[in-house]
Amino acid sequence: MAAQYGVMRPISLAGPSEADFIRNAELAKFLIDSGLYESNDDAAKREAVLGRINEVVKCWVKQLTRQRGYTGQRVEDANAVIFTFGSYRLGVHGPGADMDTLCVGPSYVNREEDFFIILRDMLAEMEEVTELQPSPDAHVPVMKFKYQGISIDLSYASISRLIVPEDLDISDGSVLDNIDGQTVRSLNGCRVADQILKLVPNVEHFHMTLRCLKFWAKRRGVYSNVTGFLGGVNWALLVARVCQLYPNAIPSMLVSRFFRVYATWRWPNPVMLCPIEEDELGFPIWDPRKNPRDRTHHMPIITPAYPCMNSSYNVSKSTLRVMMDQFHHGNSICEEIELNKAQWSALFDPHLFFEAYKNYLQIDIIAADADDLLAWKGWVESRLRQLTLKIERDTHGMLQCHPYPNEHVDTSKPHPHCAFFMGLRRKQGVKVEEGQQFDIRGTVDEFKQDVNMYMFRKLGMDIYVSHVRRKQIPSYVFPDGYKRSRRSSHANQQSERTSEEAAEGCRSHSAEKQLNRKRDSEMVESEINSIKFGSQVVL
Repeated sequence: MAAQYGVMRPISLAGPSEADFIRNAELAKFLIDSGLYESNDDAAKREAVLGRINEVVKCWVKQLTRQRGYTGQRVEDANAVIFTFGSYRLGVHGPGADMDTLCVGPSYVNREEDFFIILRDMLAEMEEVTELQPSPDAHVPVMKFKYQGISIDLSYASISRLIVPEDLDISDGSVLDNIDGQTVRSLNGCRVADQILKLVPNVEHFHMTLRCLKFWAKRRGVYSNVTGFLGGVNWALLVARVCQLYPNAIPSMLVSRFFRVYATWRWPNPVMLCPIEEDELGFPIWDPRKNPRDRTHHMPIITPAYPCMNSSYNVSKSTLRVMMDQFHHGNSICEEIELNKAQWSALFDPHLFFEAYKNYLQIDIIAADADDLLAWKGWVESRLRQLTLKIERDTHGMLQCHPYPNEHVDTSKPHPHCAFFMGLRRKQGVKVEEGQQFDIRGTVDEFKQDVNMYMFRKLGMDIYVSHVRRKQIPSYVFPDGYKRSRRSSHANQQSERTSEEAAEGCRSHSAEKQLNRKRDSEMVESEINSIKFGSQVVL
């Protein structure tokens, strides 16, 4: 009997054909040529930086141990241990990627003062450390900084032990004894990464497939947990589930099956790598039968380590719609690749976001200096998802939002600046009454008021929200000048395809395609008349 991975039997046990091996080699070459792998020198530098941070936190804990009045052997045994998680732990990080790290320390070293004040001050005095940005109030409290140019996200967990052994097994459930929810979330980044690697049939195949899908998500504008799409752990869980469903498939097959599976997935049915575990520790777990809030989640992707939670709670109706459109698009391209009608490069064509909509919101952020902008931008970006939700709420879902996760910088401004954009369109397939408009001035004002409540806001930190039409998008958004270039037939198909057409895939009958495009063009043209801002509706 074949081994079972996950909560159900595999969809297929089929292995690769000769054609699959050829496509796999082509995909591997494409990923290498795209610069997705780190050089040996850069990898060695990461290891050295990780070792140095490990030395710093050990020194920090010993110093605090002396200050707490301990002496002798207790000071000698005082210890902290650094663990990694995220893309680095999963083996899929690329050049310049952040390193997600966790420091585990003893019970008498706390997060609030010892980590976010004393350790922060130690790091601030080190010349190797730059761009130090503590976020003590984040969902998972973290200190972000660069060490010798390498971006580090460092979180902290104080466990209920006086001595932290160097060989601490973080997957052991006992590390969760007598800790708070924030510490659980800090620990679970590492625990989840370890579980994922244990639950996939072939780690090497998982590595290459995940590296590929993360690159695809970034190219297609759907890689960003903070703005309501999916982040690294979400993509890892989705890929791991496909690996379980096709345990003998190689990466070229798994990429194709990924789009086939998720283009037809019936959300909000959850994606799970293993059954949800309950424990006597009593931490809340994802359970829509008991928890009303869990029933509101649109795209549940459940973590495999106790306490099992939905890792994708940030997803909204609008961002799910955008991702489903992209899954359908990816599925269509993969079908063409399997028929030898397209190359792998076609799958990674960037999504032309600024050609996809007639209307956009432009969110401009300015600050007095670069350090202030870094902090202010991080705060505003973390609130953009709320703007999406507020617009959905206030227009009863009739005005759909597509937040773009990438920032843009206008270097001509006198103060440090960046801008985010959000595509707007009315809900597809719904008739608009003549003269109907969406007035979201109050929604935007509410959003700006929320943003301006930032605890660390300083003079010069400002936010401006304005409506712009496609032709008004500022030139600094287009470094390659595609705004002014004639749109290719591929770009026209991409920007005019509605969610209904994407759901049905690329049809083979040209007459039907022509009819669909004509209908879609009419819907897009009517959209510009239904979302009026101008002089009548001013943001």
